[in-house]
Amino acid sequence: MDINIQTHILQVENDIIEIRRHLHQYPELSNNEWNTSQLIMETLQKYDIPFENGFAKTGILGIIHGHYPGKTVALRADMDALPIVEQNSCSFASKHHGIMHACGHDAHTAMLLGAGYVLNNLKEHIHGTILLVFQPAEEDAPIGGAQAMLEDGVFATYTPDVIYGQHVWPELPVGKVGIRNREMMGASDRFHITIHGNGGHASMPHETSDAIVTAAYLITNLQSIVSRNVDPMEASVITIAKIEGGYAPNVIADKVILEGSIRTYKQSIKNRIKERFFIITNQVAEMYEARVEIEYQDGYPPTVNTPKWASLARKSARKIMGPDAAPEVKPALTAEDFSRFLNRYPGALIWLGTQLDDPTAQKPLHDPLFKLNEQALPLGSALLTQIAIDTLHELKKDENNDSCFY
Repeated sequence: MDINIQTHILQVENDIIEIRRHLHQYPELSNNEWNTSQLIMETLQKYDIPFENGFAKTGILGIIHGHYPGKTVALRADMDALPIVEQNSCSFASKHHGIMHACGHDAHTAMLLGAGYVLNNLKEHIHGTILLVFQPAEEDAPIGGAQAMLEDGVFATYTPDVIYGQHVWPELPVGKVGIRNREMMGASDRFHITIHGNGGHASMPHETSDAIVTAAYLITNLQSIVSRNVDPMEASVITIAKIEGGYAPNVIADKVILEGSIRTYKQSIKNRIKERFFIITNQVAEMYEARVEIEYQDGYPPTVNTPKWASLARKSARKIMGPDAAPEVKPALTAEDFSRFLNRYPGALIWLGTQLDDPTAQKPLHDPLFKLNEQALPLGSALLTQIAIDTLHELKKDENNDSCFY
């Protein structure tokens, strides 16, 4: 690790852990991150970092001006929690019943604050501006908080030339990162189907239109979209995640509700699946003399890195964590609201390894027993710092090359 960065990280390491644990104890759901936002603002004031607030209600923009003029790089952290009852018994377990930081956003916020401290202390060596973007409502899919921040003018004054996000990743050990040059995470759409049949007595099915039978055939047929209508070399998933219907063992149901999601990488594949989804749903309902109502929400787009800046982040990771820091990883069909920033600006999303020392004890993201290895947090702050500095240096080189005459 660069000795200068490491020296400053050691000064703020305890803060990073304490902030993360405080946020973990007092998690807040999407669009209600008021206390989280207040803590961030107080910490930025403590670190003497100017900021603007009120973006998407609770979002904050920290602003670090380097001593020298240059381009602008943004670093983003999300800060909301999930509606999950935590089952961990650690001393800093959630005190808000039914709300848990099961996706690591507490760590994201703490690491970005730590990086902000270091970068602010190094600003005499920095060419350009660094933006610290604290985003609410990432878990509020398919709406999210990124688009709302953009619409509220988070980058109206300072426009990033490059933007980065970092996400804890329990499948990778501490000291490793996942960085891909293109697709990192998928697009995620949601649907809500209401099947209306005609109910009746279980002994007289001929007088009914059984909504449960219709639902059963619909579930089976929807699965055929991926297996028969999409190139098998293209990743995609249709999941029926929730079913509601029925009254009693002797009553044929007149109504069933299905909810689920569709995940893809490519727009063309998404369009094809969506088209077949509507056709099959309506035709199955017609076949069983039922009627359907379909609510379909286009969600987060795929998270696709810019190759140049993904490559730079990989090099930065090797400076911080060593030559083997960035193993080859496969993309995931989980979705990320950071994709909306990447749709507007070049940049990259990075997975930070946070696996427990005992991998067999590791639970996945969104699990009520999810834990992360706090040894990774100072590394995450150092990595964000290194990436910001390296990116501004690269942008300065590009600017100088553009201004050369031959």
